[in-house]
Amino acid sequence: MELFKLLLIVHIIGGFTSLLIGLCIMLLKKGNKKHKTLGKIYFYSMLTASTVAIPMSYLHPNYFLFLISIFTIYMLVTGVRYLNKKRRIEINTMDWLLTAIMLFFALAFIVFGIFNIVKRNNFGIVFIAFGSIGAFFSYQDFINFKGKSKIKNYFLITHLQRMVGSYIASVTAFLVVNNNNFLPSILAWLLPTALLVPLIVFWSRKYNVVNKNVT
Repeated sequence: MELFKLLLIVHIIGGFTSLLIGLCIMLLKKGNKKHKTLGKIYFYSMLTASTVAIPMSYLHPNYFLFLISIFTIYMLVTGVRYLNKKRRIEINTMDWLLTAIMLFFALAFIVFGIFNIVKRNNFGIVFIAFGSIGAFFSYQDFINFKGKSKIKNYFLITHLQRMVGSYIASVTAFLVVNNNNFLPSILAWLLPTALLVPLIVFWSRKYNVVNKNVT
């Protein structure tokens, strides 16, 4: 079997599984045993789909697939790592490295987006939007790692934000690939973000505990 076709099969299975499991996680109660079990299935299925997408984007050049893959892997890995780091002392070199890599790609996406807009390609807006989000996440990491977050349980809030963010990326990929001109391409890219970010805001406020030691 051709390598690309094999990778595509793995990508579809992992992506479809993560879409279904991710929806269940958002609808069910958070923090219980079922949530943790489904969370592990979601993590590995999404990570598998995103990882194989990188060589796929090289074998059949596809900017969108590469963009989504980088963001999804970053959000998945950092989302899980945050949940296991309830103290600053637990932050290590790998955490800083992940942040640096995300910042590099975020700035590259912004520059590439500006370049496309100058060339009158409106798709550059998508790269600027995702690059800006990536830059924000990198800044968020810096604040958290330095102990300057105003949120006491930042590890939980950031975990929530990153995992929902990875689901947004998955839904975005699904819409873009299966759009068939039903929606304008830019709308297909940005609609999941517009619809699901309010959930991130809602849950962040619900579970937020203010850190009174930071001003």
